[in-house]
Amino acid sequence: MAKDKIAYVCSNCGQESTKWIGKCPNCGQWNTFKEIRIASDTGSMAAKSAAQTLNAHRNALNGSAAPIHLKDISAKDEPRMDMHDAELNRVLGGGLVPGSIILLGGEPGIGKSTITLQTILNMPDVKVLYVSGEESTHQIKMRAERINNAKEGMENIVVLCETSLENIFAQIKDVHPQLVVIDSIQTIATEDVDSSPGSITQVRECAAALLRFAKSSGIPVILIGHINKEGTLAGPKVLEHIVDTVIQFEGDQHYMYRILRSIKNRFGSTSELGIYEMMQNGLRQVSNPSELLLAEEHEGLSGVAISSAIEGVRPFLLETQALVSSAAYGTPQRSATGFDQRRLNMLLAVLEKRVGFKLMQKDVFLNIAGGLRVTDMAMDLSVIAAVLSSNVDTAIETGWCMCGEVGLSGEVRPVSRIEQRIAEAEKLGFQHIILPTYNLKGVNPHKFKIELHPVKKVEEALRDLFG
Repeated sequence: MAKDKIAYVCSNCGQESTKWIGKCPNCGQWNTFKEIRIASDTGSMAAKSAAQTLNAHRNALNGSAAPIHLKDISAKDEPRMDMHDAELNRVLGGGLVPGSIILLGGEPGIGKSTITLQTILNMPDVKVLYVSGEESTHQIKMRAERINNAKEGMENIVVLCETSLENIFAQIKDVHPQLVVIDSIQTIATEDVDSSPGSITQVRECAAALLRFAKSSGIPVILIGHINKEGTLAGPKVLEHIVDTVIQFEGDQHYMYRILRSIKNRFGSTSELGIYEMMQNGLRQVSNPSELLLAEEHEGLSGVAISSAIEGVRPFLLETQALVSSAAYGTPQRSATGFDQRRLNMLLAVLEKRVGFKLMQKDVFLNIAGGLRVTDMAMDLSVIAAVLSSNVDTAIETGWCMCGEVGLSGEVRPVSRIEQRIAEAEKLGFQHIILPTYNLKGVNPHKFKIELHPVKKVEEALRDLFG
């Protein structure tokens, strides 16, 4: 028998190495390399086991594999499976592609099992095999009744509490499902690998076998994986290169909002996101997040600015909050929640160098209301306005919002989808919007009731806001 090989894998990003390294050269994290044992015939045994179990599926669907000329391959889009969830369909790119494998990752307790069970309960025309390695059938039934009081859609769901991959494949052969859900991938183990469930080797081998099954049978598979804030648990970070789509379910447990964000998608855009509201009976889709994020009245309060942001292709208005105070200690603090802190430092330097406001000895705290994390560059103008409003303790008048990227020389750079941003602000009753001058090219200002204030530099925007 061949001797087993030893390898080391970073549990944060999946980087492999032949020896142990203190600091990962890929992600820069310390003490994340874990030792894994690779048997010489592990991959072939797993493949052989999966092939024997699903031989009927493979012969019926694909037959023997053979090379095909690129010009002879059909480029028609296969019909996607409707998830009966507008937010999830948007993130997936229009629905679930047959034969795809989806990884839904997130911190424990964030609501991954809830959104998955809620989705399949709303798909009465699809037969689903729900494999749970964490909960009993009684617990799953209690959650399903809490989510779906009408108890509809339960006839199409077959629940299996199993952690053996070989037994799961045997049940798939008997049940003939149209969709398979694995909750979670860390609890599944195969007999061909001599390690405990949840280890990097087990997770990768089980995911590879499920990938072969999905591609050969045309049945989509949804994998649920747990990660923690340090990313030390094997799962989504190790599997990102194996699966077709990686969806991150994120949000602060102290807030009611949950964000469904696409990190990798071979069948759609990775810039889409879905917003949900956690309620007692499950997750509610938030089709218009602006009305919820701007529910609070802040008339007369300084340090608050409204920004017209876009995530993916959907616009919504966000509340940017800033607090500037004298540094209580020698070194001033800089803190940002929901916003890139390095970009905050850059914007503060622009305020000091180009506008002339001295913030060197001031503590600056920034927060995006609602617990959201935003990457839109058009937030720059609202961040500067909120910081300056708090610094001079002067409130921004109600009815004003803004969008624009700020450059190092203090210029306001153009942003994308300007008409959508203007229309969203107008729909929510705003009377004034500050935007880059360059974005007015090709835009008819007369078709909007909201008053447009084009600016070229940060000083012009601050002059419009504060006089």
